[in-house]
Amino acid sequence: MPSPDKTIAVINASGRQAASLIRIATAVGYKVRAQLRNLVGVIATEVATNPNVTTFVGDLYVRKKPNDDRDVTSNAHNPDILVNHDLITELFNGAQLAFINTTFYGNEIQIGEAVADVAKQVGVQHFVYSSMPDHATYNSAWPSLPLWAAKHSVEDYIRKISLPATFVYTGVYNNNFTSLPYPLFCMELQPDGSFEWLAPFHPRAKLPWLDAEHDVGPAILQLFKEGPSKWDGKRIALAYEHLTPLEVCEMFQRGVGRPVRYKRGPIKVQVRIPEGYREHLEALEKLFSPTNEDPKQQPPYFGDQALEDSCPEGALALWEGPRGMEEYAREIFPLEEEANGMTWMFEDEEGMPPTEVATITPTTIPEGLEEASGEEDDDDESVDEGLVMRGLKRDEEQWLA
Repeated sequence: MPSPDKTIAVINASGRQAASLIRIATAVGYKVRAQLRNLVGVIATEVATNPNVTTFVGDLYVRKKPNDDRDVTSNAHNPDILVNHDLITELFNGAQLAFINTTFYGNEIQIGEAVADVAKQVGVQHFVYSSMPDHATYNSAWPSLPLWAAKHSVEDYIRKISLPATFVYTGVYNNNFTSLPYPLFCMELQPDGSFEWLAPFHPRAKLPWLDAEHDVGPAILQLFKEGPSKWDGKRIALAYEHLTPLEVCEMFQRGVGRPVRYKRGPIKVQVRIPEGYREHLEALEKLFSPTNEDPKQQPPYFGDQALEDSCPEGALALWEGPRGMEEYAREIFPLEEEANGMTWMFEDEEGMPPTEVATITPTTIPEGLEEASGEEDDDDESVDEGLVMRGLKRDEEQWLA
């Protein structure tokens, strides 16, 4: 079988979605032009050393300097933060396809629009954008989730310029779970060796789920194979299971072989987090209110009920070999936990809980993170970002990508 003769442009290439696509696309012969913020971490190293990948290291935003005459676009919210148009243009040189998952570094909306503009200029044949809903557009009583609403704005712009595009809406990552004190998806290790998951979601209301590392790549590749003639303008719910929190814990329990309990309540923030992410969590807690007693009143995760109802059949039509929650909990979760310094999986023969539990090491806010919340950089190195999962599997800010 001849190798594909097309090149895919990818940004934020060390994120879970992008890395999943790069891994499988290059294995079957596609070429990739990949932007990375830096080369830190095993996933960035994997991408950068892949012979079918041309890497471009740098941020999609730049800080304005005196007498700066580069080809950049100003950030209306912070005029000192500019879109790195040169890097984006270089990234798309010779690309026929694109998979784009924007994040908050710089200004997500302006970067997303700039990426779409360049893709349109160079004639990209199929642009797949990882979008999310702005719930307020579906129901004025629902709050917008800041980090999702930005993606929705970018999607609207892509449609406006008539770029041949498809929009994938990813479900909750199985990979979000960790026993580190991480907001919303902390699977907290208890003194008796069991786990407890605390979240505001109704225990009997279904949510869409996805193993991002395993299943994004094959699905996106199938979209590219079938092309815009079938998928132009379509939204796809990329989720392979539709499970309630109680069902998630039941599957997780079977996977890890330990009791796993769901506890409904407010989101607990135990570490320093970026202000933009804090605002997102606060809005999410209002949207999925822990005081709502009726599971039918919980808003659809994807905003659009029809899109929600397409789970998981829509995703299974693209890729029939997903990794479910139980398999993830059994085979992958312990490996990621070990990589993050946890030792619970090495308990002694009597089944006693481990005595050592890793903690999050405080780190300085990466350059550019403060712009996401509209705050100026005060150069205070004592401020820690708190969400950089240090370890073999979480050296990048993958919780956003």
